[in-house]
Amino acid sequence: MRDDGTFDPLLKFIAGAVLTVAAAKVFWQWLTTSFWNWLSTDVWGWIIGHPWWSALIASPIVLVPVLAVGWLFLAPRGYVHYADEAYEDEEPAILTYPIHHLDVMHPTDFEKACAALLVRDGFARVQHSGRSGDLGADVTAWDHHGRKVVLQCKHYNKPVGSRDVQTFNGTARPEHGADVPVMIGLNGFTRDAAAFAARHDLILVDRRILTSWALGTRLYDAIDEDEHRTAA
Repeated sequence: MRDDGTFDPLLKFIAGAVLTVAAAKVFWQWLTTSFWNWLSTDVWGWIIGHPWWSALIASPIVLVPVLAVGWLFLAPRGYVHYADEAYEDEEPAILTYPIHHLDVMHPTDFEKACAALLVRDGFARVQHSGRSGDLGADVTAWDHHGRKVVLQCKHYNKPVGSRDVQTFNGTARPEHGADVPVMIGLNGFTRDAAAFAARHDLILVDRRILTSWALGTRLYDAIDEDEHRTAA
């Protein structure tokens, strides 16, 4: 023992080893005599004397592995076959937005939705500015002709007026180098705004075009369809 009243670590280790060996010897003696005698005499004798009860008790031990193996080899095949039959003719889903979903979006989420639709249509290098002071370029992208497309997205609860369209016209081409300037109005545009856009070659996507685009029609196709409808 040390001066501070504690035992030396070596002595503690030796004492622990002696106790462990003694405990292991006692357990082994019990396991090889008393336990084995109980298992071989009492339990085995009861099994021999009651074979039907023994079989009933032992049946889950046998059935569980058998059922597990059966499920492992049979169930997956059936599932794969079912999946192939059920879905082999289905086309992959495309991104769509019902117009009433766009109505309740936050303006920033509306801009992101427009960017996602451009990605769906195959536009390249689609970028959402996501910040104030973007000078009218909420989303920029490049179409399959290599032209730069600049979108300004207006999530207004009323038609977009001429002043907003004029402001966009002043930045889309001079500031952002847009080849295709597009303004999107959730609830359309006033008559003056539409007239100004026509004079300055700005593309306006009103609620009708937006609904068609959001439901799966490509942007340029939706614009062309609306022009043909208007001309007719």
